Amino acid sequence: MSDRSKITEAHRRRRAVVYVRQSTLGQVERNTESAARQYALRDRAVELGWPRESVVVVDGDTGRSGASAAGRVGFKELVAEVGLGHVGVVLALEVSRLARCSADWHQLLDLCALTATLIADADGVYSPADFNDRLLLGLKGTMSEAELHLIRARLDGGLRNKAERGELRTSLPVGLDRDEDGRIVLCPDEQVRHAIRRVFVLWRRLGSARQVVAELVAEGQKLPRRSVGQRRVRWARASYGAVHDLLTNPAYAGAFVFGRTRTHKRVDEHGEVKVRTVEVPLEEWSVCLPEHHPGYVSWPDYLVTRERLRSNVRPRGEGGGAAREGAALLQGLLRCGRCGRRMQVAYSGTGGRSPRYACVRGLHLHGTDACQSLGGGRLDKAVAAAFLEAVTPAGVAATARAVAELETEHDARLAGQRLALERAEFEADRARRQFDVCEPEHRLVARSLERALEDALAAVEHQRAALAALEHARPAPLTDHERGALARLARDLPKLWHAATTSDRDRKELLRALLREVVVTVRGPEAQAAVEVFWEGGARSELVVRLNRRGPERHRTAEGTIELIRRLAAHHPDGQIAAILNKQGRRTGTGLTFTEARVRGIRQRAGIPAAPPIDPDGETVTIQQAASELGVSAATIRRWLNDGLLPAEQTTPHAPWRIRLTDEARRRFVPDVPDGFVALNDAARLLGCARQTVLHKVQRGELQAIQVTRGRRKGLAIEVPAARLDRLIND
Repeated sequence: MSDRSKITEAHRRRRAVVYVRQSTLGQVERNTESAARQYALRDRAVELGWPRESVVVVDGDTGRSGASAAGRVGFKELVAEVGLGHVGVVLALEVSRLARCSADWHQLLDLCALTATLIADADGVYSPADFNDRLLLGLKGTMSEAELHLIRARLDGGLRNKAERGELRTSLPVGLDRDEDGRIVLCPDEQVRHAIRRVFVLWRRLGSARQVVAELVAEGQKLPRRSVGQRRVRWARASYGAVHDLLTNPAYAGAFVFGRTRTHKRVDEHGEVKVRTVEVPLEEWSVCLPEHHPGYVSWPDYLVTRERLRSNVRPRGEGGGAAREGAALLQGLLRCGRCGRRMQVAYSGTGGRSPRYACVRGLHLHGTDACQSLGGGRLDKAVAAAFLEAVTPAGVAATARAVAELETEHDARLAGQRLALERAEFEADRARRQFDVCEPEHRLVARSLERALEDALAAVEHQRAALAALEHARPAPLTDHERGALARLARDLPKLWHAATTSDRDRKELLRALLREVVVTVRGPEAQAAVEVFWEGGARSELVVRLNRRGPERHRTAEGTIELIRRLAAHHPDGQIAAILNKQGRRTGTGLTFTEARVRGIRQRAGIPAAPPIDPDGETVTIQQAASELGVSAATIRRWLNDGLLPAEQTTPHAPWRIRLTDEARRRFVPDVPDGFVALNDAARLLGCARQTVLHKVQRGELQAIQVTRGRRKGLAIEVPAARLDRLIND
């Protein structure tokens, strides 16, 4: 059957649509011959009998992939026109131009079959309504999708092969460049290197990305930034995102990695496919080659940084505020461990000497609930004890080392500021040269260059002033006299701290000499506070402070004790319950021992009914009642309880036994040995086991036992099988 035989006048009365598509903008730019062949399909539509004015070219998807219909406006318009029956034939160079996805391709085939629309490519004309043509078109669509998969597999395989050797050229972050041989090296710009190293130095000292940002902002230190694919470096104010990128990028640790991210697809509530990029754990990276190139930190340091960042779940900043006369020693130093805000101080009690810390900024600013609050007495004592412990001869030696470290750090900041001044002077010189070569009459350009020159000169003055301020703030090294004074301070500071002449303000000043910040998190159910103390120099300590219970809960009897009273009250009077609780070492909410009246009060407040009166005819008896009824001593009853001869129960340790003297239990205590029962020693010999094993079987109910009383002699008799008893008689 010829191609023209499938075309009818009904088809020619509708439009002929030529679909043009190339996958990438690079193909559009370079593969011009392919585009020309696709546009030439208009002439083929005319040859097939369509008027030229009825031929429409759809090329809105040029530069887009055919892997999905998402984002392809031209394809969606084509499908809509086919569904409305406005199209007689769809022409494409090959079916892969229309779609490389089976779902999109078969949707178009179904609509073409319903509306009697033809599909034409370089090989012929097809009618999707015809089974054979539809089968062939379906096969072509499947091959087109498979071809896309193979292309991707080859490209991905090549990338991974180069990545496994560490030779894949990827975009480098700022601070790393490639030399003439393509090797990765540190950036030749000294200021860029210094700024990046400064971030890692601050991180090692502070241990918090947000504190690093605060430190850089306070110093006025900017960070280098560079867009992907560009070489020009721009300088921007330090931000959390920039610092976090520097700390988490493995390239700065000298490692080459590939496969840090993965694409996830999902269908949203509108039925559209959404693709997002997510990071994968380090263990799932496709390629990871440590020590691949020079870095700013080592690979072990990078791994430690990742773990520390994951553990930093709270924002932390510098403590501050002038020390005042109040009794709260941590005023201005305490930060909320939940929201990161500073906690405020309130005073109560006689003379306002009882401080309390509360995080209420969220309530004041946003109308939300207050985060947490706690009394300040125990917290202040715990932090002060840690402070005095730190100021020991060993602590003084560490302080001297910290001062030396501060000097080194200050020199590094000076070096960075000198580089910043040098760069500002270079930018000013360049702006001056650009202004000098401009024609004075050309005011449109001269005004802009003049403004740029003035900004550059102002930047130079700003950097020069910052350098002068840093040089003026240089910390002085410790002299021998000062070191001796520190040693004497370590011995005398505890006395000075507790002296009556030392004011609260003086104690606060002493604390601020070593403490940078204190972060507290209240754990309500445990009545504890988790405290993190951040010292000057970067050290960190953890404390746990026990808190008082608040309000009515402060003097409330423990829930476990109340629940035990509930169980005991079902069988025992209040006086007996008090004795049991005292034997177990329990106390009331106010720390007192239990009495009958106190147990009664707790029971009534908790709505626990009293024990029912003792029924003299009841089956449950005490040890003394059981001993009297069975004619034995209380010690014997206790021994029978341990042997499991008497059914009994005990509500809690030290509680009285409740023995059930049923008729079956009484039948176990007889004056003579009945038939089928033998003494304990004979039972052990007949059963071939030890005496203790026989007793265990009696306790488990595997053997029946009775108590035989003959005058003052009492003993157990064990029931044994008849066959074994015959052997005893024959022996």
